[in-house]
Amino acid sequence: MTDTNGWILDMDAGPIFEQIAKNVCRLLARGDLEPGEKLPSARDLAQRLSINPNTVVHAYGQLEADGIIEKRRGMGTFIREDAPVKQLRIEMMRGAATEYAKESRGLKASLVEASATLKEVWDAG
Repeated sequence: MTDTNGWILDMDAGPIFEQIAKNVCRLLARGDLEPGEKLPSARDLAQRLSINPNTVVHAYGQLEADGIIEKRRGMGTFIREDAPVKQLRIEMMRGAATEYAKESRGLKASLVEASATLKEVWDAG
């Protein structure tokens, strides 16, 4: 697993371009990236992560199609001012909650038990 200032890649966790796109969304949802903020160039990010620049271009293309980022000619790639930050955060929490609920149901835990466990973990920080 590679972690370079918030850019996390796991070479065994699926396509790298999807991981880059998810990282941008995660950093944005956490507030580590802000609307209007400039992203690293494809070349710079690829060098930092030791991957092919075309992989970053692919990820950026997906994010642009999803309305998260925009390319400004001669200036670079930026988080859109109207990026759906709140929606991204909710979608990410919902995905994590869905996985937790599936696992809890598989363990035959009740909603009360699963909720208590989540609260315990939440309170522990």
